[in-house]
Amino acid sequence: MYDIAVTVSDPAWEVALPDAERLCVDIAVAVLGPVTKPIELSIVLGSDAEVRLLNRDYRGKDKATNVLSFPSGLSSDLSGTDMLGDVILAFETVSMEAARDGKPLASHLRHLVVHGILHLLGYDHETEEEASEMERREVEILDGFGISDPYNPVLEPVQ
Repeated sequence: MYDIAVTVSDPAWEVALPDAERLCVDIAVAVLGPVTKPIELSIVLGSDAEVRLLNRDYRGKDKATNVLSFPSGLSSDLSGTDMLGDVILAFETVSMEAARDGKPLASHLRHLVVHGILHLLGYDHETEEEASEMERREVEILDGFGISDPYNPVLEPVQ
């Protein structure tokens, strides 16, 4: 019922996380939950350069960002498959954020894949109410993978 295509266009992902493709598929299935008809989704593990170009061309922001989501705008194709869209992640930015925040790269990747797919499902964070709902859903999904709330990190005492 799921057609989740993961493309690794920046080999740095596979060097840093040899199981990155599996992590993406597992998290996508968790976000989507049980489905009643086929769902198609694309996840691209790319570079800052790739994401920067997309961000510039489609959002008017000439800089890299951690994750971009592009909803297909189609509810289903002729076969009845829901075509959700594409989620693209930038290796350099994602790995820098994980290191900066003291998080395992795999955990940060999972969080951003959840975030990106939720955008494809219609979640947003333009208002405080929308942000609260989206963050609540992210935290709930990540908890199922044993990942703590990324919005309220537990800080270790400095020794």
